Amino acid sequence: MNFVALDFETASNQRHSACSVALTVVRKSKIVDHYYSLIKPETEFFWRNIQVHGITQRDVHNAPSFPEVWEEIKPFFTENKLVVAHNLPFDRGVLQGCLDYYNLEQPHFQTLCTVQSSRKLMTELPNHKLNTVCDHLGIRLDNHHNALEDSNACAAILLYLEDHFGTDPLKKLVKHI
Repeated sequence: MNFVALDFETASNQRHSACSVALTVVRKSKIVDHYYSLIKPETEFFWRNIQVHGITQRDVHNAPSFPEVWEEIKPFFTENKLVVAHNLPFDRGVLQGCLDYYNLEQPHFQTLCTVQSSRKLMTELPNHKLNTVCDHLGIRLDNHHNALEDSNACAAILLYLEDHFGTDPLKKLVKHI
């Protein structure tokens, strides 16, 4: 499989408040590259978000803005590329929220949610949160809510599902946006 696993962390409940992003690049079912960046959002940080991921206003003081980061990562979101996330509606929403906020063109790509695919294929789990699935599969997740660790874990989950269930049931879950 070829895909990019995506994870965002946000400064607040505003969808355009991305404060970090990570991509894990998979080619021929092997992780081949990573991307991580803090992002300086144009919004204040909410205490609850800081409590979740530990990123503060001070951490992003010298970070690039979303449009600067987008210029670097945009090639990963081209037509027919597969973008994967654990709880895809959240990460897709953050991406779309940031693109809308900065008046940037929305790309079209294929998507797959590893929450949905693990729910469908691993029915024995009590829930399908990232840490629960990782614990069950023995995937290391030392710093949950660090965007890079979460995108790596998401990629590892999909690679496990591909290895144990094949690509056919996964292809049925791919959506186009």
